[in-house]
Amino acid sequence: TLFRRTPGGAQEYVVPTRTEDMFYSLVQSPQQLKQLLMVGAIDRYFQVARCYRDEGARPDRQPEFTQMDIELSFTNRDSIISLIEELLKSSWPEELKALDTPFPVLSYYDAMHWYGSDKPDLSYENKLIDITRLIATDKISLLENLKDVRNFTAKALIVGSNNVSKLNASFKKCEELLKSKSKAKLMMVKCGANNWRQVMGASLPFVDVDQLKNLLDFTLPCTVVVGIGKDTEILPLMGKLRQDVFSSPTSNFHFAWIVDFPLFLEGDDGSLESAHHPFTSAHPQDVHLLNTDPLKVRGLHFDLVLNGFEVGGGSVRIHDPEMQLRVLKDILKLPVDSLEHLLEALASGAPPHGGIALGMDRLLSIIVGAESIRDVIAFPKGVDGKDPLCGAPCSISDVEKQLYHLLPRVK
Repeated sequence: TLFRRTPGGAQEYVVPTRTEDMFYSLVQSPQQLKQLLMVGAIDRYFQVARCYRDEGARPDRQPEFTQMDIELSFTNRDSIISLIEELLKSSWPEELKALDTPFPVLSYYDAMHWYGSDKPDLSYENKLIDITRLIATDKISLLENLKDVRNFTAKALIVGSNNVSKLNASFKKCEELLKSKSKAKLMMVKCGANNWRQVMGASLPFVDVDQLKNLLDFTLPCTVVVGIGKDTEILPLMGKLRQDVFSSPTSNFHFAWIVDFPLFLEGDDGSLESAHHPFTSAHPQDVHLLNTDPLKVRGLHFDLVLNGFEVGGGSVRIHDPEMQLRVLKDILKLPVDSLEHLLEALASGAPPHGGIALGMDRLLSIIVGAESIRDVIAFPKGVDGKDPLCGAPCSISDVEKQLYHLLPRVK
């Protein structure tokens, strides 16, 4: 539990010590420790681990949570996936319908372009439909700010008349979100049985409406939502619309694996950051892109999703010390002095290894149909991170503050 600060990742809780300017950090995950066990020839690791993350007041998170942590040497992605499927299948509650394995596997690209989310809810269909090829590029200038957009995409979502009220409410929320997105446009076209061609032509002048109807193959009357623009801006918006309109309580469980995530993401300032964590290995087919085009590199990271929630995340780790140093220092520009222990361990001879962690609180809350993970945790913290029963956190005396060097030094 008491460890040292790890660069990158979630904000950690710090613990003062009696030595001035020296602090522990509460582990956000046993990631480094279990990798060190692999180096030490403990080639199979399993732990129900308590983890801590200082993520502020978020209704879907807790400052402390429990995960089932697994790490293996001489393994690969498919082996870990098979292991977890068998684990879930054998431990699944008997009163529920047995799980069908293997679970579906989706690439990150397909998940985003079909569902607008990297944790799609597969309990309902209603995929996003790609209409990019129908967009007349010579007419796209009719839409302000969308000319020459990089990674341009266009998606459509068909909504029947029975879901119009949900759509209207969600569309208003998305319009508010659009105010901060300069490279995305949303249009809602209400098509009647007799006037669909006219309203589509007026609302979507950059599309051949007959080709669009043939592609969408919708039943009238209906509403068609069209989103166009930069993929990183428009896909999440369309995914939110899909979820708001079509999601409903279900007693069925739809697991899926999401694979081939990007290894790096671009920050607001143009710098690179890890999509998962800085110890994730690059896809073997993309290693050659690390120096020239790192944003195109896929990682050997995989997520397990259930009914629209991420319940597990794992990866194959970097076991080459030179590659790990290159990722930390040259690509992510992270300080490596706090990770010297890991780099030295890898240099001593590390086996190929990988692992996964399952979020037990989240998984249990979905199984029992709880609205919040707080409902399956004994003595949970509130939305503000406070313990309403015991009154934590609380103040400490000046004597204790002095002991831990939390008061100005008396001259």
